Amino acid sequence: MVKRPSTAHPQEMRWHEKFIVEERYLPAGTRRRFYLTATVLILVGLVGFLLLLGSVLTHSGFETLDQPVEDWFDARRSPEMTGFMIALAITFGPVALPVIVLVVTVSWTILAKHAWRPLLLAGAMLTGVILAQVLAPLVQHPRPPIGLMLFGPDQTFSFPSGHVLGTSDFLLVLAFLLASRKQRTGFTVTAVTLAILGILAQVASRLYLGYHWISDTTASVALSMVVVGAVMALDTRRTVRIAGEPISNELPRQKP
Repeated sequence: MVKRPSTAHPQEMRWHEKFIVEERYLPAGTRRRFYLTATVLILVGLVGFLLLLGSVLTHSGFETLDQPVEDWFDARRSPEMTGFMIALAITFGPVALPVIVLVVTVSWTILAKHAWRPLLLAGAMLTGVILAQVLAPLVQHPRPPIGLMLFGPDQTFSFPSGHVLGTSDFLLVLAFLLASRKQRTGFTVTAVTLAILGILAQVASRLYLGYHWISDTTASVALSMVVVGAVMALDTRRTVRIAGEPISNELPRQKP
């Protein structure tokens, strides 16, 4: 029997296939671990953020560390370190980071077989921006004094830190989306370690430059854990299949 040729234009088929969500087979235990990890991240991140929010609103608990930590960073300022911290702030700031995300997303979409992962990354970044923009004017946590700021004045509110939230979302989500496909312990450990180091560097940059308190930056990391957990759960639910499960988004087969 001869299969009837598809009536769709080849270029249209390729573009359509690009947006079919990838589906992959993994052991049932691996899928359960993904769900468990996602649940832990969401719960720990949400509880941590709420505790930090309560601390900031009541000026108690963790918030009492804000001034001592800021004093510690202020005492260690130097011209060389200031230049390095400013470079970090620019790279993961509101101008450069969106460009980096756009380039990564577009390039990944063009080069990848499916657009699912780059779109997840873009969605996570957009979620972080919305959270930062909505929460800051609601909480109204003042920044450190303008006299302590080393890269120009900023009179907006500081809780949570948009720089740290954006950095955390980008590095952690990217690490998960890459490591979850590699399924290699060494790669996973390396990716997560690099992500954590990058986040810590950005936290240090915001504290050193005098734009945020430790409560702001820690809250951003907690929020990012919620975002990453949600991405992990959504990705697992949509892409992970175990033996015997049907492939739901397969292209319709041509009848003979």
